[in-house]
Amino acid sequence: MISEGCEQCAKGGKLVLFVYGYCDQRDCFYCPLGENRKNVDQVYANERPVESDEDVLEEAHRMDALGASVTGGEPQEAMGRTTRYLSLLKEEFGEDFHTHLYTGITGGRENMRRLSEAGLDEIRFHPPYEQWGELHGTEWEEILYIAREEGLTPAFEIPGIRPETEFLDFLDEGAADFCNVNEFEMSQGNYRRMQEQGYELREGHMSAVEGEESDREDILDVMGDHEKVYFCTSVFKDAAQHRRRMKRMARTVRRPFDDITDDGTLVYGKTRTPPERFEALGVPEEYYTVKSDHVEVAWWLLEEMVEDGDVDAGEIVEQYPTYNGTVVERTPVA
Repeated sequence: MISEGCEQCAKGGKLVLFVYGYCDQRDCFYCPLGENRKNVDQVYANERPVESDEDVLEEAHRMDALGASVTGGEPQEAMGRTTRYLSLLKEEFGEDFHTHLYTGITGGRENMRRLSEAGLDEIRFHPPYEQWGELHGTEWEEILYIAREEGLTPAFEIPGIRPETEFLDFLDEGAADFCNVNEFEMSQGNYRRMQEQGYELREGHMSAVEGEESDREDILDVMGDHEKVYFCTSVFKDAAQHRRRMKRMARTVRRPFDDITDDGTLVYGKTRTPPERFEALGVPEEYYTVKSDHVEVAWWLLEEMVEDGDVDAGEIVEQYPTYNGTVVERTPVA
């Protein structure tokens, strides 16, 4: 059985709260952060830049969030804002709003106490790759027990670089509740550094890695049978987590005339025909909305109106339901 945090991710129900873009501990060659997030002090709630606490709450409501994942950079290097947002979300949505946090440092007891008091449920540690296999007897072992003592669920979240049985030992010893292994990926943020380490994209994949130490089968053979190890593929993240998050958001923000696609995008028509024309034709108000310099309308109605000569032209727009409303495709209708 996967963790509650993972269940909510699989449903697309987790708000992604990016609290801090800096990470002073090390510069991991596989860090996936893009240039717009790496070494910046800007907070993001999903794709929305956060300027106030209300932005965080509005974005959580916008996607009908079940919980939140707190990430960075390194959230523990911005404890003030991290704990403030955790408390904010718990106060708004209640104790059942599940929160988990990704961290690459141990942090110590005081941080664990503060995070727990602020409402964090689950903490996922990512020890430095160079220390894998030598974590017992170090602060990494100690922090697992400290986190649990302070009321948190301790776990590991690691990239699938290579299999490592020491993580299985921690699970069997009861120090950690589970270990998530993410399929090793190349992104815009790490592509150059990954190539310098000898990694290339796996044939037929957009992000999965082909390389000597990233053999998925080796990891599954060594770690995959353990009941507390979960292997998260790049395909699942894109096809399931991201798509389901888009669908949740689309269902919340859609207008009566917007269509939702299988990918969670919104589809509608757009025309510069004066709104008076719609009034004259008796188009019901729920089928269109007036913007400053155009009218947005049900896409199928726009096609009918162009075909009947009621309007001259327009386009069918497909876009994400996110705050920035990225347009995926525009199809002319004339």
